[in-house]
Amino acid sequence: MAPFVPSGRRAGTVALRPQLLSIGAVLTELQAEFPEVTISKIRFLEAERLVEPQRTPSGYRKFSAADVERLAYVLRMQRDHYLPLRVIREHLAALDRGENPPALPGPGGPGGPGEEPQDAAITPGPSVSGPRLGRAELLAAAGITEQQLTDWESYGLVTADADGGFDGEMLQVARLVAELGRFGLEPRHLRAVKAAADREVGLVEQVVAPLRRHRNPQTRAHAAAMARELANLSVRLHAALVQVGLRARP
Repeated sequence: MAPFVPSGRRAGTVALRPQLLSIGAVLTELQAEFPEVTISKIRFLEAERLVEPQRTPSGYRKFSAADVERLAYVLRMQRDHYLPLRVIREHLAALDRGENPPALPGPGGPGGPGEEPQDAAITPGPSVSGPRLGRAELLAAAGITEQQLTDWESYGLVTADADGGFDGEMLQVARLVAELGRFGLEPRHLRAVKAAADREVGLVEQVVAPLRRHRNPQTRAHAAAMARELANLSVRLHAALVQVGLRARP
């Protein structure tokens, strides 16, 4: 596999080193920018042939500086743009040929990967168009196990679409549930959050449902825009009420 050193690396990108690294050393390098990455995830990306480290005669993996940067690129594309591995593989192939990869979707925009905006728009209703994640890709992108995903599905926190795939919003849900889990909050504790979200969805639907049933396409488009605005306002109100409630505690 050709060495991979993308241009325009951001601050916080792993530092390149001349010597070959063990998988444990690679993990340490990557965790500076990707705290959730695990050795299992690195092995998964290798199994998907996104990186091909050298092997010692005894079978140990040895990663070059280009391998580490390649892994960082894959993780960044998953985190910032929700790209499935199939699309990332196409990007890498283009870069290996010296070509420009396709324009990037997601929060980073066409100019390259970037951070998610603080007040990113929320798109309620049917899944938006864009890259889709399979089950294995969701596990890798969220840094979770199959058992965790199964548990979350049983509580209705994460749900697959009819085709068994997941969209970017569901990946965000999985990551947030994982983050809360690090504070000791288990799926059973989050049932109240899910119930509150369902009630907010019901409130938005009461307002926009009559417009969605209208025959006029412009009216239906207005309903979609209104739903997005109401969803953003609802989330902002929820966050403000939580903050006020916490400040009121002795």
